[in-house]
Amino acid sequence: MLYCASLEQIGRTPTRTHEELIIMSTTPLARAVALAALGSCLTLPSLAQAEFIKDSKASIEARNFYMNRDFRQDTATKNKAEEWAQGFLLRFESGYTEGTVGFGVDAIGALGLKLDSSPDRAGTGLLPVGDSGKAPDDYSELGATVKARISKSTLKIGTLLPKLPSISANDSRLLPQSFQGGWLNSQEIGGLTFDAGQLNRINNRDSSNNQTMVLNGGTAKPGTRGFALANGDSDEFNFAGLSYKWNDQLTTGYNYGALDGLYKQHIVNLVHVLPIADKQTLKTDLRFARSTDDGDSNVDNKAFGAMFTYALSGHSFGIGYQKMSGDTGYAYIGGTDPFLVNYVQIGDFANKDEQSWQARYDFNFASVGIPGLTFMTRYLSGDNIDRGAAASEGKEWERDTDIAYVFQEGPLKNLGVKWRNATTRANFGNSYDENRLIVSYTLPLF
Repeated sequence: MLYCASLEQIGRTPTRTHEELIIMSTTPLARAVALAALGSCLTLPSLAQAEFIKDSKASIEARNFYMNRDFRQDTATKNKAEEWAQGFLLRFESGYTEGTVGFGVDAIGALGLKLDSSPDRAGTGLLPVGDSGKAPDDYSELGATVKARISKSTLKIGTLLPKLPSISANDSRLLPQSFQGGWLNSQEIGGLTFDAGQLNRINNRDSSNNQTMVLNGGTAKPGTRGFALANGDSDEFNFAGLSYKWNDQLTTGYNYGALDGLYKQHIVNLVHVLPIADKQTLKTDLRFARSTDDGDSNVDNKAFGAMFTYALSGHSFGIGYQKMSGDTGYAYIGGTDPFLVNYVQIGDFANKDEQSWQARYDFNFASVGIPGLTFMTRYLSGDNIDRGAAASEGKEWERDTDIAYVFQEGPLKNLGVKWRNATTRANFGNSYDENRLIVSYTLPLF
């Protein structure tokens, strides 16, 4: 059965009955039918106006994802995590009805299919893990968002995938992470973007259930965050932010985020791109965040980050520095992407008192006549980590390499292939080698 939420119901905390109807269909066939029927569900007669239909767009993305993580630390409870899965994402965005206030509907349907997994190899984040340690054969979710637009301001209520310094949904596995809540975006003044909203539930990338939000605890790196919590979760995250583009070279921003009862955070950032000569630029990315407790935690952190990138034709050379100070590590909602220059494939280098460096190189082969082919490699090293009075200084390093190609023409046009390799070592917590192979294809439907 496909459930179409009303305007009044969207944004509510779902009950068990709603989850059963929206997400937890009993068979793969029922879920597939639900996804296929999504467009019909959204064709609401009251919204069937010219602009609403003309500006609508939809696409389906197929992701084939293999991931292997070999654990190298002596304390590892298993040798490796290894899974293979197929994902499908159906995205729909309507236009707006005509009039001073325009209304519309967005939706996303997602289906994940297990191709290979076992209890002794589960836990890559590609698939849910049940109480028995076994991944299910499939999982799915369906989210809808109602939206209203006045001039250059848009309000969205329902399923959201924010990408902001204060809160950024993670999309590094089979299915994307999403949230439930409301989000206002306004661009009434030229160059100025204003965002504000509230989130009350999170749907993690390897889950089909909406849950309360938690503070990142650094469970993979015990004893290095320094967090002490009186309450472990929250159903309220408030955010607001301003970004101003002064000119084509300079953009500055301020963002505020607060996970009720756990932390408050202020973030300022600056991005400047300096043209040097033909096909040469120097990009400066500066970030500073101040995080404090909000009653039920001891959060106290200052995070400074700087990334300088020199680009010459298809080459890019980057140097980054990141420094943590205060009584704890950096605070953010668990599972999301933190706004840190040294947040990379595996680590965030954001432990208590940690300082870290990054060296990065990128090459776009379009500059030598091979469009669609890109390469990236980087190395990061972190030290000075406070592991407590009884432990020695914490140290870690990570090396990443990405090679990606997107076919530009022919019958395979828009087919993308990416290989991601990473190695990380630390004298605390996890050390492992990791490979991810991702094959993706996006088909515009209209």
